[in-house]
Amino acid sequence: MSKEEKKAPEKTIEKAEATVKPIKHIPAKHVPAVHVLTTFDDLMDNFRRNFIENIAFPMEWVSLEPVVPVREATVDLVDEGNRFVVHAELPGVAKDKIDVALTNSGIEISAETDVETKDEGKNFVVRERVYSHVYKQLGFPEEVIPEEAESTFRDGLLEVCVPKKTIAPAPKKHKVAVK
Repeated sequence: MSKEEKKAPEKTIEKAEATVKPIKHIPAKHVPAVHVLTTFDDLMDNFRRNFIENIAFPMEWVSLEPVVPVREATVDLVDEGNRFVVHAELPGVAKDKIDVALTNSGIEISAETDVETKDEGKNFVVRERVYSHVYKQLGFPEEVIPEEAESTFRDGLLEVCVPKKTIAPAPKKHKVAVK
């Protein structure tokens, strides 16, 4: 290599060093190495614990019971002035498998379906079971009287009529003439 080729890289390095801003040096006495390692260990312990508790093996995932599919019922809430009418679609559900619970401020509808079919042939038996759960919770915009609610179920459509709580109007002021 000639002398000119050796000098060329040195000039480019000098130019690069001139454009780079110097990094402020923190003395080692301000950040002890033991503190940095301890902080890093604590950080890794927290990560490991959170990973195991929330992602890797949450207890909700470990279940010996079969998972039952739960679906939300399609519901309409109609305000008819003095009452609320709730229409819920529950196709394939038997009337005795429907539970309706009312409070002053809401309604909770749950239903179960349990269907078993059996097909027997000459050399085989096929048995199928289907189980599902329907659930819907809904709040009323105004207070209601749950004790006076009425419901009907026909052709897979549940209708619940709930009267509104009537609030007594404030008494009107009546002026009396002073004689």
